[in-house]
Amino acid sequence: MESNSKTQILLHLFSLVLLLSTFSSVCELNQFCDSGIGIGLGESACGITLSTSSSKILIKGGIVVNAHREEVADVYVEDGIIIAVKPNLKVSDHVTVLDATGKFVMPGGIDPHAHLAMKGLGMETVDDFFSGQAAALAGGTTMHIDFVIPDNGSLTAGFETYTKKAMKSCMDYGFHVAVTKWDEVVSKEMEIMVKERGINSFKFFLAYKGAFMVNDELLLEGFKKCKSLGALAMVHAENGDAVYEGQKRMIELGITGPEGHALSRPPSLEGEATARTIRLAGFVNTPLYVVHVMSIDAVEEIARARKTGQRVIGEPIAAGLALDGSGVWDPDFITAAKFLMSPPLRAPGHDKALQAALSTGVLQLVGTDHCSWNSTQKALGMDDFRKIPNGVNGIEERMHLVWDIMVESGQISVTDYVRVTSTECARIFNIYPRKGAILPGSDADIIILNPNSSFEITAKSHHSRSDTNVYEGRRGKGKVEVTIAGGRIVWENDELKVVPGSGKYVEMPPFSYLFDGIDKLDAKYLSSLQAPVKRFKSTA
Repeated sequence: MESNSKTQILLHLFSLVLLLSTFSSVCELNQFCDSGIGIGLGESACGITLSTSSSKILIKGGIVVNAHREEVADVYVEDGIIIAVKPNLKVSDHVTVLDATGKFVMPGGIDPHAHLAMKGLGMETVDDFFSGQAAALAGGTTMHIDFVIPDNGSLTAGFETYTKKAMKSCMDYGFHVAVTKWDEVVSKEMEIMVKERGINSFKFFLAYKGAFMVNDELLLEGFKKCKSLGALAMVHAENGDAVYEGQKRMIELGITGPEGHALSRPPSLEGEATARTIRLAGFVNTPLYVVHVMSIDAVEEIARARKTGQRVIGEPIAAGLALDGSGVWDPDFITAAKFLMSPPLRAPGHDKALQAALSTGVLQLVGTDHCSWNSTQKALGMDDFRKIPNGVNGIEERMHLVWDIMVESGQISVTDYVRVTSTECARIFNIYPRKGAILPGSDADIIILNPNSSFEITAKSHHSRSDTNVYEGRRGKGKVEVTIAGGRIVWENDELKVVPGSGKYVEMPPFSYLFDGIDKLDAKYLSSLQAPVKRFKSTA
């Protein structure tokens, strides 16, 4: 009797836990619905039905595209994993069949650079890990890598904070970790992040003086630690000291509007910081990843380094490829402020140069730096551009923009499209072929793109919580018609079916292919020194 009583108590407790868990998810959903975005999980929630798609999916007759080849084949998915990629697959009943004839079947996009639920200037971005990822899924991105910002310099505390923020994720995600100070505690925390928390990249800001900015001494210590751990060093490359002076100059000149932001941080300051970090990374002999490359000046430095064989990765973002910097001169403040980001969008011509660099392999993959604020938040800097929160949208628009700008124009091939939007990111951060491929054994993160369909971008129809969109009114060809994430159909017929908490944290192991042969280069360097010189002591 006593045993049965204990069993009944345990069952009641388990039921209570399930009830509380369900209540929590519904609360998250209601909060999302209250924001005015129609994404739901049930008949009574936002009017959208919970996805009831089978765990077995057969994609028939599509053009399957990987970074290394394309072929007409069927793709069979079961329990979130790609089981087979072959023509004319035969399967049993109870399988959801998707006809992809005449369409491209490709790996879901991986956005290497986004900021969800990020705090700044006493506020938080409007897109959290649910709304931002839901928007991503609607645009064909099935994983993103966010940036953990330390709590008072602590990497561990920052990681715990972001882990809690990500509990509402609806697609897979990973983390980079920013380093904003240096001491033995931070050095030890970097080891813990790599060996125990699935982190293989650390970001250093050369900008944002008085906040995140690091000096060259810290940068060198960080680069050495990254090298020893097999972690990739990432940099925001702008000369923060010079930017600070530029900001003061603009204020003294009475230039307080959004245009002052762009004028205070010209391309030369991005070029200088890019050159400096490349040389310091070369001095340490560790791979380097330059985030949000925005100017010809930075591209030239990356091209020069790569030509010598240095391992430098350059990441343009969707906004830099699609837009120029004219928007911040708009006479309407709200319109101008929505374009404000760092580094800023550049004068016409830089965008074309970035496209050319991406098409020739000088730049390797496309991110977004999605960091979305609404017009009310941006308006806090109405009288001082330094108080306008930095950031633009793009996590939903990236896949469509890159297809329209780069593939439709003939600048890159379809296989290159897969490489720059998915595969290369997976390789750099050491999660290929689990991610970034349509291969047996890979995660079933898949999109079906119709090259003959068109898209239009508007704030009224996008899935971000922001009330503005920097790509407002843009039209183009090539539309993601189906998104499959973790083996679930989450986007079909212009309808999202997403579940808070269904996303998984993806641990990223150290020592990616970028570290191959680093030890040999070190040995070559040591042998070239011809030192120390053995000298004879004078007998005089």
